[in-house]
Amino acid sequence: MILSCCAWVLSGPEEQNLAQLAGLGFGHIDVRPQALRSPQARQRLAELGLGVPCVGIAFPEVPLDSADEAEAARAFSQLAEGLRHARDLGAHTAYVVPGMDDSRAALACYARGMERLAEAAAGLGMRLGVEHFPGRCLPSGAATLDFLEGIGHPNLYLLVDLGHAQISGEDPADLIRRAGSRLGYVHLDDNDGRQDLHLGLLDGVLTENVLRRTFAALGEVGYQGPLSLELHPQLPDPLDALRRSREVVLRLV
Repeated sequence: MILSCCAWVLSGPEEQNLAQLAGLGFGHIDVRPQALRSPQARQRLAELGLGVPCVGIAFPEVPLDSADEAEAARAFSQLAEGLRHARDLGAHTAYVVPGMDDSRAALACYARGMERLAEAAAGLGMRLGVEHFPGRCLPSGAATLDFLEGIGHPNLYLLVDLGHAQISGEDPADLIRRAGSRLGYVHLDDNDGRQDLHLGLLDGVLTENVLRRTFAALGEVGYQGPLSLELHPQLPDPLDALRRSREVVLRLV
């Protein structure tokens, strides 16, 4: 098992953040496309031996669901550049978050854009994931899987987020089993069941039993990819929450 963490949990200087995450015992980190752009940061990454398995390329959000062809083309160009940066970092997975417009027309535009982006990712040797996101046009894991299956592209995968599943009232183990070979990545976080708080594991409504069943389901579907802790940088003590969450995963897995 590879246990990664989303590096945006820390908000200090980039080289310092890398050293702190490595100091907690992480050998892998996930980043956003603005990260690791400077030679100094890339050198520090190499010195610490940190790998980057995944990049969230849709930060800031881009209007891939726009009906305006020029705007959609600019959005695709930005996302494609994020894919190239992810490839240069050695990532095997990139993912996007869905837009806000859940109209049929917007979803059709988004589907066309995602199919094109999935093809671009395949050309770079990478998987493309979509994260189900409450409050957006694909608010649940089930809706996101329906959307991906409707497109039918072989390089489109679901990113399962445990905290988001709690908000949408879905059992993450059931979601993982339904995704099967379309499971592309996993985010681990906790919340109060209503707000997307990105708390440390077991600091909200998440239980050990749910985590155990989630990890068992990952084994059932043969998932071999990383698990990534995604915590909020505004927690009272993000480093401590990350440390405790890492210990929970290592203990239960």
